[in-house]
Amino acid sequence: MSLGSSRSYLLYRNPLLKAEASVQEGRVKVDIAGPLAHLPLIKSSMEMFEGQVAAHAGQERLSLSTWIPPLPGRAFDRLANSRMRAMLGLRTPDQVTISITEECPNRCAHCALPNSGNKLRLSPPTVRDLISQILEMGTTLVIFDGGEPALYPELPELVRCVDDRAISTLFTSGAGFTAPLAKRLKEAGLYAVNVSLDSPVAEEHDAMRGREGVFREAMQAVDNALQAGLLVDLYVVLRRENICHLQAFHDLARRVGAHELTFFEVVSTGRWSDRVGLALTPGDHALLADFVLSRRARAPRIFSVPDAYKRFGCFAARSWMHVTPAGEVYPCSCYPESWGNILLEPVKKIWQRMGRFPYQGSKICPMRK
Repeated sequence: MSLGSSRSYLLYRNPLLKAEASVQEGRVKVDIAGPLAHLPLIKSSMEMFEGQVAAHAGQERLSLSTWIPPLPGRAFDRLANSRMRAMLGLRTPDQVTISITEECPNRCAHCALPNSGNKLRLSPPTVRDLISQILEMGTTLVIFDGGEPALYPELPELVRCVDDRAISTLFTSGAGFTAPLAKRLKEAGLYAVNVSLDSPVAEEHDAMRGREGVFREAMQAVDNALQAGLLVDLYVVLRRENICHLQAFHDLARRVGAHELTFFEVVSTGRWSDRVGLALTPGDHALLADFVLSRRARAPRIFSVPDAYKRFGCFAARSWMHVTPAGEVYPCSCYPESWGNILLEPVKKIWQRMGRFPYQGSKICPMRK
């Protein structure tokens, strides 16, 4: 779509609210009308996209973010309806992360789910059944994670199980994410790839990952994904040591052709569960907020998870859910408390029980120390 062109895309419509998005001069414009248009949650949701570049604007579909289904589409309509129900207190696991294997050649210093050494993995039939269950529950984003999910031989067949009710994405360090695999995943229906990155400097990134050459593999994974026609997000876990690289991260994302750059904040979990003083300082948060605001109209799009927390509160157990390679169900990948096991009972029952999770909507991640 050329920068000078404009097309409207329907975000939501019912008797109480109508929302449309368009891309004008390369930036997203959102128009809302109706009795619900002035509710703070509605306005805040629209502000997440107003004036920003889209992840990808095509002739037929608009991808506001690699984290959101494209529109028009059945998955996006389901998500919009889910968000409206959330205002009535009805919880839906919109985003479910499935760690299908703990196998991984890296030893990341901050890994949230480090390898137990027991070669844990969810069997393909188990994952297929889980996907069927969560799609029935309303899930619109299925994330395949690990370990390193690219090393799971049956991954394409699992991706194919995610029908048009949702989109599927993949987290990868780059290890094993070959060009043939990228093509097979695209053909199976994969929507986007999140390539995790700790530094725009190869030596620093490799040091955090515990192995030489991981940065090179990550950059090759980006190229393989783009060549296959997949959307690409560079996923950065921000620490006090790498927040100085904000501009370099954005420059790298633009240079390699990524559609989005996501910033997450490191928390005390996994291998760093005993560490304190990890959380970004108020000054760091202010620096991040100013940076994101100043780059709203510059590609690639930036998604700041800390900003989303401030706007909407913690998503864990409210619209997020995480399943480990052992089948344990967590509120999110960073909060290692099991509320049940999918090998023992239906995930819907676990999700209902998880409604008692005490930190839903908290403005500060409970794992920050």
